[in-house]
Amino acid sequence: MRTFHRLAANPEVFLLLTAFAAALSFAMWEVLLNNFVIEKAAFTGREIGILQSVREIPGLLALTSVLVLLIMREQTFTVLSILLLGAGVALTGFLPTEYGLYFTTLLMSTGFHYFYTVQQSLTMQWIDTVRAPVVMGRLSAAASLAALVAYIGVWLGMSYLGLSYTALYVLAGGSAVLLTLAAWLMFPAFPQKVAQRKHLLMRQRYWLFYALTLMSGARRQIFLVFASFLMVEKFGYSAVDIALLFLANHVVNTFAAPWVGRFITRFGERVALTLEYLGLIVIFTTYAFVKVAWLAAVLFVLDQLLYAMAIAIKSYFQKIADAADIASSAGVSFTINHIAAVFIPFTFGLIWLVSPAMVFLLGAAMAVVALVLSQWVPLNPAVGNEVRHRVRQAA
Repeated sequence: MRTFHRLAANPEVFLLLTAFAAALSFAMWEVLLNNFVIEKAAFTGREIGILQSVREIPGLLALTSVLVLLIMREQTFTVLSILLLGAGVALTGFLPTEYGLYFTTLLMSTGFHYFYTVQQSLTMQWIDTVRAPVVMGRLSAAASLAALVAYIGVWLGMSYLGLSYTALYVLAGGSAVLLTLAAWLMFPAFPQKVAQRKHLLMRQRYWLFYALTLMSGARRQIFLVFASFLMVEKFGYSAVDIALLFLANHVVNTFAAPWVGRFITRFGERVALTLEYLGLIVIFTTYAFVKVAWLAAVLFVLDQLLYAMAIAIKSYFQKIADAADIASSAGVSFTINHIAAVFIPFTFGLIWLVSPAMVFLLGAAMAVVALVLSQWVPLNPAVGNEVRHRVRQAA
């Protein structure tokens, strides 16, 4: 009982539990989606394209999260967001029609994007700057562990238990709802150390954070959209092969993400980001010319591993931000991150028709831009020391 009370008094445990719940439901939705919409709703490229666009709308609108804080606390908003996410996933199997799937996707995605916006904000508020990278690494590991549970659940459920898509969606969405309700009942309302500003804002002195966030979103789209497509189109990877690659990614991330957090704590954000972008330049350039399937798979896993270094962008912002700006800035940064999700898949998709290699070479060029930006991160970021080699003025 004493151990239970100690856990319930720790906000880090709340963050880990909710991270696991959200990732469990989303991973199940994601891994089943393509097969489900083709088999049950006869989707073509047109419908899946619209659905993916619908999925990104809440990401662009994440900045509105600060308006919700006018009527509820962030901790309550976290619970509500996962309930929306879980409900959207649980309902997916019951509405196997074009507009039914657009509705459940919008519901799921709204909860998903609001949750990760608020999670970022609460982590920065509740966890001190020294431990924040380590805790962010643990949150990433918890999400990867949840994805592993979802993938294994699909394999066991479909191969040995004969579970349907509907049953799997209900299990994942329902589990997320139950875990979140348990978190709501188990944990007290943790105090807010600093009252958050309840209006949208962008500050000039945060410009480097905004720029790094934009480049991070662009880099993520190259991986999510085109690296996977390369595996299928060029090397003939099957759906099972792709699932195994994602499984490998999450296994690696489960163990590596906490180590990445400790690395950032020891060596700093600039070193971590420099390693990430140098690695990306090599990986994207190699993607452009790779001719061996196993090497492409290795690049795929390394790409995901390097993405864990993006924790450094969040910990950098935590150190330079006015404590009262964190909630509002989290929503703004999430929207900035998703700008790339709207434009890159479409524009780079047209380039892909002409030259797939050019897509990855442009990705390498973006990594060069991000590498240059990362060199402006100070060795010891702090309020008043936001950008290296620059006369600093508060916005």
